[in-house]
Amino acid sequence: MRVGSRARFRWMIGIAMLVGATAALGQSYPTRPIKLVVGFGPGGVADVTARVVGQKLGAILGQTIIVENKPTAGGIVAADSVAKAEPDGYTLLLMTNGNAVSASLFRSLPYDIRKDFAPVSTLGFFDVAIVAGRDSHIDSLSDMIAYAKTNPGKLDIGTINVGSTQYLAAELFKSMTGMDATIVPFNGSPAVIEALRRNEVQIGFEMLAPIVPQAKSGAVKILAVASERRYPGLPDVPTAGEAGVPGYTASSWNAIAAPANTPREVIERLNRAINQALAAPEVQQKLALQGVVARGSTPAQMGKLVGDDIEKWRKVIESANIERQ
Repeated sequence: MRVGSRARFRWMIGIAMLVGATAALGQSYPTRPIKLVVGFGPGGVADVTARVVGQKLGAILGQTIIVENKPTAGGIVAADSVAKAEPDGYTLLLMTNGNAVSASLFRSLPYDIRKDFAPVSTLGFFDVAIVAGRDSHIDSLSDMIAYAKTNPGKLDIGTINVGSTQYLAAELFKSMTGMDATIVPFNGSPAVIEALRRNEVQIGFEMLAPIVPQAKSGAVKILAVASERRYPGLPDVPTAGEAGVPGYTASSWNAIAAPANTPREVIERLNRAINQALAAPEVQQKLALQGVVARGSTPAQMGKLVGDDIEKWRKVIESANIERQ
């Protein structure tokens, strides 16, 4: 055998061994517990989603999924810890649309959300609801827009803190409709709901989970959901597009990401297992109680979602002149 032929043969053998090793990695993974880092405290939608999906995912993978809560503004500490973790599939991040917002809301971050993470799969989507108080004369989005235009500056919209998805959703709605309204930030969802009940604000932008019980009790009226599809639990409530504001969406989402450079075989193994977990009826039912619609994706689809949301909220933040933190 010639020297050139021998070298080529050794190269081919090396490639074959590498392919075999990476395939074996995908088949053997995981061999120990997996840590899922959540940038929010226990009990919230993100934490519950992580634990519900994590329990089923662990059963499928044959290893325990350990949820670790690291609550801080913008989920920065949680994301940074995962970005700097070993890219071996044993440290994962519960990524949210809040991470996409943070890319423009903060002056600097210790990581690049686009470059330092490998998308795995979305987990679920939960909608922002546009609501009015029970005794309000506003019964539809058309009523709301008409009132704001005939009474400039007199419509008050309640949301949680500046920079939150709810706050930015209200800013986006204002810019798309040309409404002259004032957004009033509160320190939490209960305060927004109480302000609606007391008629201190006429409209609220809030996640469905805390709003649905209030609507069922008759305390508030849900005018529309800010999503592309109607919420299955409220089939009679229209989307904002159906209610007269085409193209308006402001859904939140949860997903799982790994550190960049995590082996492709590990990402694929996780993706298959996550989508299998999300297909389980008991997982879908538990998430539905939180107002979350279970929906997985491919890594590429999740990557596009993250990129699209970064650009979407960057434009809203800049248009509204929200001060970067």
